[in-house]
Amino acid sequence: MTAPVLTQLGAMIASGAIEVVDCSGVLGPETPLLKLPPDFARDTPPVRIHRISEYDKDGPFWAWNWLELGEHSGTHFDAPHHWITGKDHADGYTDTLPVQRLVAPVNVLDFSAECAANPDFLLTVDHVQAWEATHGTIGPGEWVVLRSDWDARAHDEGLFLNADATGPHTPGPTAEAIQHLIDKGITGWGSQCIGTDAGQAGGMTPPFPAHNLLHKHNRYGLASLANLSKLPPKGAILIAAPLKIKNGTGSPIRALALVPRP
Repeated sequence: MTAPVLTQLGAMIASGAIEVVDCSGVLGPETPLLKLPPDFARDTPPVRIHRISEYDKDGPFWAWNWLELGEHSGTHFDAPHHWITGKDHADGYTDTLPVQRLVAPVNVLDFSAECAANPDFLLTVDHVQAWEATHGTIGPGEWVVLRSDWDARAHDEGLFLNADATGPHTPGPTAEAIQHLIDKGITGWGSQCIGTDAGQAGGMTPPFPAHNLLHKHNRYGLASLANLSKLPPKGAILIAAPLKIKNGTGSPIRALALVPRP
């Protein structure tokens, strides 16, 4: 019974009946990157693209580059080993995680208006339940992403990070909301901001609850997603696959969504 389903899916993608939406930002020297507090040793270095050759004396028939970048640069995937609470999961690295979980239905929680009005917007359990009452239940093995339309700021690192003397001001989930979603059995949580947590999440209990709780329970995080406005609340499939880096804690990704056209 599977073959006809996949044949039909392939035909719908080829005909354009299913649109492939790019949910990733551009990865390059201008890509906004997380800035750590000054107490810590170092930040992720800027993305650098080094030319090896481009139809010249170093390679007359080919063009290629080598890259310098951190695992958590641009639109990226957080594996459980990224956070101390997930360090003991044997399949918590990018090269050991079960890839079956990376392709799944995606629930797009649109709170972009609330985020525009308040950059410190926090998603609560009540918000999740109200969304489900309108759009349907979030099921086990599914992705959940917060649509904040924060990707509209990605052209300017200052706007994207939105930091002042008190730290960054970006939307994210409460600890209770993340635990509620974990209890539902989600595969992972995603954000359009620089990280999976709210900018002020360091002061929450536990601190940085998306990182702490997701990775403790062997779930995944997605950050700096783009174009979530092109996805329906339900009905799309998200493909979010990290590079198979040996003992990798994360990886830049090309996140793709399969979206049925009306």
